[in-house]
Amino acid sequence: MTEKLLFTGKTHISGGRDGSARSSDGTIDIKLPQPHPAAENLFGIAWSACYIGAIELAAAQRKITLPAGPEVDAEITLNADNGSFFLRARLNVSLSGIDRDIAQELIEAAHGICPYSKATHGNIDVETKLV
Repeated sequence: MTEKLLFTGKTHISGGRDGSARSSDGTIDIKLPQPHPAAENLFGIAWSACYIGAIELAAAQRKITLPAGPEVDAEITLNADNGSFFLRARLNVSLSGIDRDIAQELIEAAHGICPYSKATHGNIDVETKLV
């Protein structure tokens, strides 16, 4: 296998009540006065964006035309148990205009493609729901 670098995301984060985050390419520039819920929201956004791309790739590999763009509503929860912190995730996925069985196949295939899904596999509870 020949590895090929596709993209490097570069960000700068500062903490405290005047905290902020920005990407080197300027697409993200936000205030972060509190680490939470910002961390969970940003993780949900990043994972959802990757997951949409994975759904589109899974559809292309199967020669399925998506009549509308996929939509994902992510819920990332931060939980605590006896002083230990952990995440849970729910991805509510909408694939309008295609058969439910095919849509379900695509969202399941996307977990095998999306690097965020791969990174979290077995590490956090993930529920994916076709809506």
